[in-house]
Amino acid sequence: MRILIAHDAAAGAGGVESYLAALMPALQARGHQLAFVCDGSRSQQGPVRLDYVPTVASITDMGFLRGMEYIRAWQPDACFSHNMRRLAIDESLTSLCPVVKMMHGYFGTCIGGQKAHAFPTVQPCAREFGVACLGMYLPRHCGQLRPASMVSQFAWALRQQRLFGRYAHIVVASAHMACEYARHGVAAERLTSVPLFPTVAPDGSPRGVPSGPTVLFLGRMTSLKGGDVLIRALAHTIRLLRTPVRVLFAGSGPAESSWRALALQLGVPATFHGWVEGPDRLAILRSASLLAVPSLWPEPFGLVGLEAAAQGVPAVAFDTGGIGEWLQDGVNGRLVRETGSATALGRTLADVLTESGELARLGEGALRVASGLTLAAHLDVVERVIAGAAVASPVLA
Repeated sequence: MRILIAHDAAAGAGGVESYLAALMPALQARGHQLAFVCDGSRSQQGPVRLDYVPTVASITDMGFLRGMEYIRAWQPDACFSHNMRRLAIDESLTSLCPVVKMMHGYFGTCIGGQKAHAFPTVQPCAREFGVACLGMYLPRHCGQLRPASMVSQFAWALRQQRLFGRYAHIVVASAHMACEYARHGVAAERLTSVPLFPTVAPDGSPRGVPSGPTVLFLGRMTSLKGGDVLIRALAHTIRLLRTPVRVLFAGSGPAESSWRALALQLGVPATFHGWVEGPDRLAILRSASLLAVPSLWPEPFGLVGLEAAAQGVPAVAFDTGGIGEWLQDGVNGRLVRETGSATALGRTLADVLTESGELARLGEGALRVASGLTLAAHLDVVERVIAGAAVASPVLA
């Protein structure tokens, strides 16, 4: 097939970029011809670049009309679209070929896209998207506290939702997200859930269990990710174990300075590494006793936990969103049901860190779970969905 891959950017440091960097060569290896269209310029910089396929169209560099004509001339059988802020691109693509859309987040089902309230505390939101959400947005801090932002984000989400019926198919990474899109009107026959796969491959050498208890947080540092709850939890863990527990923070974001101050205030030994990529990312994963995923919002999937599992590192996480679909309690880590409770998280961390034998057992379980969620298995499903869309809808009007 001739498959057009569409994404906002030509480079970046996010999970979608890492996903596409693994997916596109695999599709090419299966004999498919690929082209890539992005909204950003090809000059964009980032640790993961996506503009290595033979045919690339940058809407920014070429202009909208010329870019679309370039794509039309390439004659794709189908498009596999990902994050696309400028919805006019997806709208135009649906008139050129069948578009399979992968929803990596709550696009078109939430004004702010985070499916959580931030006030008075961060809590998941189970509301169906609609006009009534406008009354909750500012009081519950669902996004930027500016009425103009609320209005523009609502208009964008509504426009994205209206595209649901024009996509040939929608793909999500968890049953949790499939339920989210089903209750927003996507028919079951046009909706597929397929788990993600580790994008950081193991190097094959035995890891062992680190000599000292070390907890890793890996991701963007925002209130939704719960780093402050993790620090308070570790203060409780240290009191229970009466021994230091080190925490490594790999990532960056607006909450970093407050998390640094909180760790210092509570006496939690914390090291902040900034973003880590490539061999450094692999090394820091393998150096941890376990991964903590203290997310307070409903994670669509939580890929970082699967990346850790591929290195034999178990996870402890709040049971939010799609996390419970790869984290099997007692098999490859522990699920904490009391989302947001620092005491419950700290107690669970203490239980797991107490026994090196338990860490080793959960690490073995992590490897087993990760070995069953492979790129090949993911690609089998995605390839079938794209092929089905191309056959069923050669061109959508």
